[in-house]
Amino acid sequence: MAVLALAVAGRAAAIGVGLIFLIAGIDQWRHRILLPGVIANYRLLPRAMIAPAAALLPMLEILLGGALIAGLAPLSLVAAIALLLVFAGAMAINIRRGRTHIDCGCGHGALRHPIGWPLVIRNLALATLLLPGLLPAPSLSAMDSVSALGAGITIALLVHLFQSLGALAASPVHRR
Repeated sequence: MAVLALAVAGRAAAIGVGLIFLIAGIDQWRHRILLPGVIANYRLLPRAMIAPAAALLPMLEILLGGALIAGLAPLSLVAAIALLLVFAGAMAINIRRGRTHIDCGCGHGALRHPIGWPLVIRNLALATLLLPGLLPAPSLSAMDSVSALGAGITIALLVHLFQSLGALAASPVHRR
């Protein structure tokens, strides 16, 4: 029973994180003119790497999101965990430098969302949620798959909601 619960949780996390990557990648692609500036603000890549990173990141997130949703494990899970850890590390480095004013670049092109420890924790939590998907697991029944789908959509919606609320709270209109 516990093995099945972990399998459903792992599948739900993969779907949820897949949707998050898919939405972020599409949004970054839509606002791709802004992405090089967002990446440059982190001050972690050499100048020559910023444009290629900005060109590749949205496509990587879209492809990775699709692979997670499709259940292409374990490679997509490992890649997603690695990317979430890179994002968390980049934010943590800049927070430690005192550069919390920069936009996280998490999507929401119209809403700037300054980096902070809650975003680092969010990325670490999402990476952790993906770990059960790396364990050997039984095949899921149709009902278990539907449950994982519902839970995955819920994860993505909750992350999107809290990110939007954080971005709105940080907007100049709400800082009075």
